[in-house]
Amino acid sequence: MLDQIVRSAEERMEKAIQVLRRDLATVRAGRATPAMLEKVTVEYYGTQMPVTQVATVTTPEPRLLVIQPWEKNMLSEIEKAIQKSDLGLNPSNDGSVIRLVVPQLTEQRRQELVKQVRKMCEDARVAVRNVRRDANDDLKKLEKAGEVSEDEVRRGQEKVQQLTDRFIAEIDKMLAAKEQDLLAV
Repeated sequence: MLDQIVRSAEERMEKAIQVLRRDLATVRAGRATPAMLEKVTVEYYGTQMPVTQVATVTTPEPRLLVIQPWEKNMLSEIEKAIQKSDLGLNPSNDGSVIRLVVPQLTEQRRQELVKQVRKMCEDARVAVRNVRRDANDDLKKLEKAGEVSEDEVRRGQEKVQQLTDRFIAEIDKMLAAKEQDLLAV
């Protein structure tokens, strides 16, 4: 029972890390990547879908994204969605593809992105701590129900704390790497 709680906590913490990894990939660092468009959605036959699922997104150059929709009628939809997004990019539509030129980041924009990344990482830390709290609550409930001893609960809490420390350290590493990437000129 204790192992199951610890295993469940580890899986939930891992999911928080995966979400953070995906979110960090959408933050542009001066280079064009198709992941930048993961959160940009368009209406496709009545359903909101990411641009990457209705078009081919390529990076022929480090500062250029080329979006080729699978259906021509999606060009204007994709263009509008990119303009509405918080990417700060102006799409160029030539009738068959959309080109997105990723401009050089200004120092001010870099600092804004660093703040955004720090907030994402803090949210991930909070998620990991919430998982720790839930696991510890579950362990205490088992103790109150008389299913496990106080020593077993303490060992379980120590394992959960070790997991928490490991995942928080991983988040800090990801933050340091992304900050370095953003601040590199």
